[in-house]
Amino acid sequence: MLHLTILCMGRLKEPYYIAACREYQKRLTAYCRLDITELPEDGDIVGKIPKGAYVIALCIEGEKTDSPGLAARLETLANQGRSRICLLIGGSEGLPPAAKARADWKLSMSDMTFPHHLARVMLLEQLYRAMSITAGAKYHK
Repeated sequence: MLHLTILCMGRLKEPYYIAACREYQKRLTAYCRLDITELPEDGDIVGKIPKGAYVIALCIEGEKTDSPGLAARLETLANQGRSRICLLIGGSEGLPPAAKARADWKLSMSDMTFPHHLARVMLLEQLYRAMSITAGAKYHK
């Protein structure tokens, strides 16, 4: 079973973002183990990356993929024995250069800019969709 760790710079404050994240966290429990850690905006995100984790940094200059592509990447990693995956979400200033340099894969959700709090909701939804695709569930259409 995949063990996903999401490291987020900044805390969620808005009740609607918190509720959306909780819903996707609940849904993801059927497919993976998930830990989310909130760090201060000026915190050391690199130092919190679990040892041996495959690191995915969310950044605008990263590679774009569709939902089936994300599902395929996660499935390939799992099949290669890379069951520990750490995803990095930057704060209002993005990710520090050291975090991007540490990444095994840089992933862009879009050319558009989104608030980092919304990016967390979007990432959780896409992870749930990816897991649903891999499991052959009905969620992904």
